[in-house]
Amino acid sequence: MNSGEIVSRLRELGDAFKADLKSRESEMDIRALQAAYLGGKGEVTALRKMLGKIPAEERRTVGQALNDVKDRIEKAATSAIDILKEGASREYLERHVDLTLPGRVPTVGSLHPLSIVMYDIVDIFVSMGFDVVSGPEVETDYYNFGALNFPDDHPARDMQDTFFIKEGRTLLRTHTSPVQVRTMQSRSLPIKVVAPGVVYRRDDDPTHSPMFLQIEGLLVDEGVTFAHLKGVLSAFIHQIFGRDVKLRFRPSFFPFTEPSAEVDIECIACRGRGCRLCSQSGWIEILGSGMIDPAVLEESSIDPERYTGFAFGLGVDRIAMLRYEGITSIKLFYENDPRFLGCFRR
Repeated sequence: MNSGEIVSRLRELGDAFKADLKSRESEMDIRALQAAYLGGKGEVTALRKMLGKIPAEERRTVGQALNDVKDRIEKAATSAIDILKEGASREYLERHVDLTLPGRVPTVGSLHPLSIVMYDIVDIFVSMGFDVVSGPEVETDYYNFGALNFPDDHPARDMQDTFFIKEGRTLLRTHTSPVQVRTMQSRSLPIKVVAPGVVYRRDDDPTHSPMFLQIEGLLVDEGVTFAHLKGVLSAFIHQIFGRDVKLRFRPSFFPFTEPSAEVDIECIACRGRGCRLCSQSGWIEILGSGMIDPAVLEESSIDPERYTGFAFGLGVDRIAMLRYEGITSIKLFYENDPRFLGCFRR
């Protein structure tokens, strides 16, 4: 067979393939037909093997014809398969989809309830002129305890309260107070900041979680008194729980503040009469606070004879449980049930 005959036969094969496609009703059949023409035993392949037997000056023409018929067959096969798929999709829609039905409204996400409460708390303090600062969740013993005037035998250092990574050296922070220390050691005075973030403790019951959110505040300047602390926290509590809520400052103790005070509010459920929520006391503890101990100021190279300050800390989870009445377990905030989380909007 000479070159002219080969070229003529290749053109015939291209036309024959397109004619044979009409009787093929599935992708498998089309692929089988394509293999019959272009596969190892196909006639196109057999003609390609004859390329070496024809004169060199005619090989270019035959090679071009071989490439042309191969492209024609592949494109025709792909086009036929696409038409089959389009028809199958249309048939499926006609059988299974009612195009007259109204469209589905996409679900709109919302902030997590703890995020809502945290942002609201932060917004209140920012409106008072506080800056927002952050720090590492993996801390050293020095920043978490030592620089805050915790003695070596303080119970908070016990493994039952703290998640130690390297005993005596590295741990998951138990409060955001280390951020306050880092701020005092890196910023110029005066300092007025709040530090929101995740903290970790070895607690696990309906009102405690091994991981929870905390916000701590710090103000250091000349002439800061306990009266300033009471004014700031009273304004905060009235914005969170309402202007009619009663509050009290109760003496307490913290290693890094002196004097120290717990802040309680009148029970929002019984209004001071006594119930299960407040353990019949009529009051609910909200946060801890106090004037910064002079030893803590000195550790951060701040002159306690010239500067004074106050600090406070509160649990976002606890505020959220009080704000959204009826939540009896802190674990609901962390189980991520969309039915629960979808009940909250900011």
